[in-house]
Amino acid sequence: MKQTSLQAALQHWQESVSFPGASLGIVRGDEAPQGLVIGWADKERKIPLKPTDRMLQGSVGKTYVAAVALQLVQEKKLVLDEKLSVYLGKESWFSRLPNAAELTIRQLMNHTSGLVRFEFKDEFIRDLLAHPDKVWKPEERLAYIFDTKAPFAAGQGWEYSDTNYIVLGMVIEHTTRSTYYDEAKKRLLKPFQLSDTLPSDRRRIPRLVQGYAGKDNPFGGSDTMLKDGQLAFNPQVEWCGGGMASTAKDLARWGKRLYEAKAFSQELHEEQVHGVPAQLGPNVTYGLGTMIRPTPLGVAWGHSGYFPGYLTELLYFPEHKLSMALQVNTSVPKTLGKPLVRQLIELAELAK
Repeated sequence: MKQTSLQAALQHWQESVSFPGASLGIVRGDEAPQGLVIGWADKERKIPLKPTDRMLQGSVGKTYVAAVALQLVQEKKLVLDEKLSVYLGKESWFSRLPNAAELTIRQLMNHTSGLVRFEFKDEFIRDLLAHPDKVWKPEERLAYIFDTKAPFAAGQGWEYSDTNYIVLGMVIEHTTRSTYYDEAKKRLLKPFQLSDTLPSDRRRIPRLVQGYAGKDNPFGGSDTMLKDGQLAFNPQVEWCGGGMASTAKDLARWGKRLYEAKAFSQELHEEQVHGVPAQLGPNVTYGLGTMIRPTPLGVAWGHSGYFPGYLTELLYFPEHKLSMALQVNTSVPKTLGKPLVRQLIELAELAK
């Protein structure tokens, strides 16, 4: 019955606005994960969206990076309040980071470092579009903020930034002597059977649907992100700022595992969902790779994601043991009629 009402709600939502397609993943209590879809994987070619189709998660990928880091904390290979210089201080570029001497692992994870975004700087976008096949080294991303002034002292403010998670990825690789993606596969994707989740580290990603970024797409100006199955540029540039593609169903499965403390200890889970004030909406706070928001269903833990052509929301409602993920293959908010997170909360009220 609930599945029928959720499908009807998806249909009503799509008919009342103009987005191409939406994929909803649900895990309720101990029930098997479910996937529901509406609309098009490719609206020009009239290819319907399927539950097995993938979309790019955008910044929801930070939840996996944070989980790997917290496992390393549990293994006593990282310390949350240790200075970053302990891990990366010998790198030739380290002192060129704003606030370099004061940065800690925790500040990277909760965006209180003062490291600003590199990904919306004009010169970065120009370089990205000029070299769409480029495989980026971490420090090449950081170069766009070297020698700049931080907006606040480390730990004394809040500003969301992919740069924090690029640096965190470098700490993970330095500590494990392995690649971040190999660690994520070994520690998270394989043990939790997330078989529909994979790194977005190349221009061709299996079962990736067309993404619609709108005529004002800042990353290239084209509405469609796929041409002959190939993305407009190499999504590898996102790396630990996001860096995953998945189905909504697999993402909901991940949300349940992550927020029921299956990836690390209960003690570290409490650190994960202990938030600092964040400019993300009324009373929304940010923990360690987690957005914490009040809802009519009680507190919800999760993350939002943007990648040109795709938007994603993941929410876990602990009072209901309900994990839900919603993905749309557009990054034009006005086509949705309301913020995606609000739509997901409304669907959760039907699903609980």
